[in-house]
Amino acid sequence: MGLYCVYSKIRKEIVMARKPVSKAKMPCNKPKRTTGHPKKSHIVKACKNGKEKIIRFGEQGASTAGKPKAGESKRMKAKRKSFKARHGKNIAKGNMSAAYWANKVKW
Repeated sequence: MGLYCVYSKIRKEIVMARKPVSKAKMPCNKPKRTTGHPKKSHIVKACKNGKEKIIRFGEQGASTAGKPKAGESKRMKAKRKSFKARHGKNIAKGNMSAAYWANKVKW
C-alpha cells in the first residue's frame, strides 16, 4: 500500500466521521462549536430578512482573547484591538458575515 493510498484512506475516514449539517434543524443566529471540523471551530445559521446562510468561522485550536476580563494583560488587549481593527469593515456587514460571528463569539 502506497503512501497516497494510506493518506486517502485516513482522509476518507475523517470525512465519514463528520456529521452533515442540517440547515433546517439548526436554530437561527445561535453559534455552535464544531469539534469534529478540521479547520473551523464554530458554525452558525445566520438569518436576516428571510435569508438563511450557514457560516463556519474561527480557527480550530486558536487561542483567542475571549471576553474582556478585569485585570487583562496588555498583550491580550492589544490582540483584541488588532483583530477588531483588521476586520472592522467585515464586522460592520452584520450577522451574515463570518467576521461578525468571530468578533461576537471569540473576541
